[in-house]
Amino acid sequence: MADTGILPDHHLAALLGRGILTADAPLAEGQVQPASIDLRLGSEAWRLRASFLPGPERTVAERLDDDLVMHTVDLRAGAVLETGCVYLAPLQEGLKLPAGLSAAMNPKSSTGRIDVFTRVITDRGVAFDQAPVGYDGPLYAEISPCTFSVLAREGDRLSQVRFRQGEHKTLREVTVSIDLAGFGDGIVGYRARRHSGLVDLAKIGGHAASRFWEPLRAPDRRLILDPGEFYILASQEAVEIGRGEAAEMAPIATEIGEFRAHYAGFFDPGFGTAEAGGVGARAVLEVRGRDVPFILEHGQPIARLVYEPMLAMPETAYGQVASNYQAQSLKLSKFFTSE
Repeated sequence: MADTGILPDHHLAALLGRGILTADAPLAEGQVQPASIDLRLGSEAWRLRASFLPGPERTVAERLDDDLVMHTVDLRAGAVLETGCVYLAPLQEGLKLPAGLSAAMNPKSSTGRIDVFTRVITDRGVAFDQAPVGYDGPLYAEISPCTFSVLAREGDRLSQVRFRQGEHKTLREVTVSIDLAGFGDGIVGYRARRHSGLVDLAKIGGHAASRFWEPLRAPDRRLILDPGEFYILASQEAVEIGRGEAAEMAPIATEIGEFRAHYAGFFDPGFGTAEAGGVGARAVLEVRGRDVPFILEHGQPIARLVYEPMLAMPETAYGQVASNYQAQSLKLSKFFTSE
């Protein structure tokens, strides 16, 4: 066992009993993943004027005054979260981190692939998606649907949390490039259709992809990203995450190009490995064009994977439990079906 690294599934399952993880209800089936725990929405959300961080001297609750909160949304029976709006929802899970243990959060893959921008906020937080050693308090999810409005309910899982023992230790970094040679039928990616219907987060495979996505081809192996448009693309390289390691897709460097290359960045142990049935898995990228049109070319570097050690081997690798994206190539979110 290492003395530094990401906590595996059997350690995560014990956090609730140790009081390190608090929860309004018992953990649900499938909530504990090989190297992370899914976070569940609470019973309500607030529509905000703008995103915010509470800062080092204030709790989130102290910031939620009439100047910031526009109205309250009841999630118990389901509510529509509209595009272009910012919402904040208390999560059912909270943290009481001991010495040496920190936490980091990220959107789930299915959340990022529908262009729902989600970040977790802590009390007295000065950065999103981070809970430092010693943090003792609640967690909140900031939710901003950018392309599709979503129907969300209490208990829905949009974000996930990883726990790290000790300091961050990088094993290696791998740069991945864009594949514009084409997959099935020559399709290289998908562009989200504007003014599409509602994505119901409870309906897995319940939405016709053709109503939400336009398939893209690149006969010259080039693709022009339009400002403000959202794309699903895939890496040229296969990605493999060994059972003793975890990875995260690092933020794209701005000097590489005028685009953002991902929203959801956690890769679990076992992703893309032969033992878990994932040989050849690609990294699927959520890409948004920035201020000016930008040409992507086949093989162009687009993102970095940062690998770090697990504290111990997980009992179950990604792909050995219900996994929507093992052995994926170019794949839309689990909410969509081909017809």
